[in-house]
Amino acid sequence: MHEHDVLVIGGGGAGLRAAIAAHEEGADVAIVTKLHPVRSHTGAAEGGINAALREGDDWELHAYDTMKGSDYLGDAPAIETLAQDSPEETVQLENWGMPFSREDDGTVSQRPFGGLSFARTTYAGAETGHHMLHTMYEQVVKRGIQVYDEWYVSDLAVTDHDDPSDRECHGVIAYDIKTGQIEGFKARNGVILATGGLGQVYDHTTNAVANTGDGPAMAYRAGVPLEDMEFVQFHPTTLPSTGVLISEGVRGEGGILYNSEGERFMFEYGYANNDGELASRDVVSRAELTEVNNGRGVEDEYVYLDMRHLGEERITDRLENILHLARDFEGVDGLEEPMPVKPGQHYEMGGIETDENGLTCIDGLYAAGECACVSVHGSNRLGGNALPELIVFGARAGRHAAGSDLGEAEITTGRTGEIEEEDGLDTPVEPGAVSASTEEDDAVADGGNAGGDDDAVADGGAAVVEPDETVRRAVERERTRIEHLLEKDTGVQHASLRADLQESMTENVNVFRNEEGLKQALEDIQEVREAYQDVYVSDPSRTFNTDLIHTIETRNLIDLAEAITLGALARDEFRGAHWRQEHQERKDDEWLKHTMLSWNEGTPELWYKPTILEGEDKTYEPKERSY
Repeated sequence: MHEHDVLVIGGGGAGLRAAIAAHEEGADVAIVTKLHPVRSHTGAAEGGINAALREGDDWELHAYDTMKGSDYLGDAPAIETLAQDSPEETVQLENWGMPFSREDDGTVSQRPFGGLSFARTTYAGAETGHHMLHTMYEQVVKRGIQVYDEWYVSDLAVTDHDDPSDRECHGVIAYDIKTGQIEGFKARNGVILATGGLGQVYDHTTNAVANTGDGPAMAYRAGVPLEDMEFVQFHPTTLPSTGVLISEGVRGEGGILYNSEGERFMFEYGYANNDGELASRDVVSRAELTEVNNGRGVEDEYVYLDMRHLGEERITDRLENILHLARDFEGVDGLEEPMPVKPGQHYEMGGIETDENGLTCIDGLYAAGECACVSVHGSNRLGGNALPELIVFGARAGRHAAGSDLGEAEITTGRTGEIEEEDGLDTPVEPGAVSASTEEDDAVADGGNAGGDDDAVADGGAAVVEPDETVRRAVERERTRIEHLLEKDTGVQHASLRADLQESMTENVNVFRNEEGLKQALEDIQEVREAYQDVYVSDPSRTFNTDLIHTIETRNLIDLAEAITLGALARDEFRGAHWRQEHQERKDDEWLKHTMLSWNEGTPELWYKPTILEGEDKTYEPKERSY
């Protein structure tokens, strides 16, 4: 058994920053990651880091823009923390050697991004995430922080108290990809989940193949609520053939969107009369798909993004990476012709419910980054707010897990405080489908456990509290499960199930949603879940068995797809990234609240808690969101 004060699961931006912060507090910290840190998906972030650094800008403006962008579903204390801490964290990156782009006078460059009232997006060319990742990894190496590279964490070692708020997390169980060994990792102080996004729920995504929502799925099954999972961001500019991201920086520098008629449709058709291409991402994505659906798309699939007018010097100085991506994946020279783009799944606004220090309702378990929901982004994330979230809340989680006293967070987790109980949907789904339940409805959400056994939740009986024993029992459960997958020689393989799941989610739970499609998705998810009970791994090897890893990941995708869809069906309003055909208005009287989903021993249970609009010195009053 490996043992450290703090275990950080994931080596991307949030994980690296958390590890550095914990180390600075004097903790013995280790990173456990299924990818080498510099291969983490943070490296694919292109645009920049929002930080109020210049005269004329301030954190209050950043906070207001973020709250407006969230469509008033973000929590004010968390939003203000992000806006207040981002400048210091950004300067810290610069002091560590991050090569930010600079103006002629030597000041760090900033550019406009969608939904911002000030050009506050600090960047390093079109490879900001890449440089940020390498800068922080250098600090990890410099400090001698232990990195368990290519160890896949598949379960949490959590005590089995009946009430999740009484449970304690004492470590994790990980599979050594290089040797096939399954071992326990004990955390004396805390475990920080920093596992990133869940893009592989969809078949057209900017996310890497490794982005399978491992952290949220493990925390959910261990008893931590998931928050606002229905809010999925679809980035408006991805390459049609691959889903590869084309940075919002192109539009920030002055790139223009055209339809097949050569019209600048963001203005021509009134989608965003003031900000045009720099409206928030949900607005631009809906505009593009509306153009395609109305017959003004190119090849009935995409629109054009044109940056030729910016000139070769400006493009190669600030957006050179974009030229390579367009040329390599679409065969298009961005200096000579427009690039084809269409919306693609990009970011999950929801995630593991945490407070501002990353703490969940399970003692000793933290989360930070995209896998967490603080909630900063509400129903829509502004471009340039993902990277500051990683460093701001990664640092806070690291310090708190190491034992630093940051004070009590203003956001409580779990079923505490003022909570509105809501057992389910007003309209039950068809028999055989999955839904949340009410006392009146008999269509109960049978989430089940995609692994077959209830090995990810409390076993019942006397609670196991002793840390070493908790980890040992979790190791044995996981060894039994994995041995079963490897020894079984017939059944269904995960790849076909994952493909079916992704196809249904892309078809039915995309930018445009309706009740019929959401119910169809729930039926499809249930069919995939039932088929997964007979899953097996065709590769019997014990080393570098990617078939085994992907099979375990598919279980996580099933649970998270269901969480997204249940929340989307329940929320009968149009807010931020969540568009409902039958409900074309924002309903503040009914829906100014967070959607919460608890595992409840395999049966998803839907409930709600209020949004916090009271900030440090002001209350954010919901207004019509226009750009």
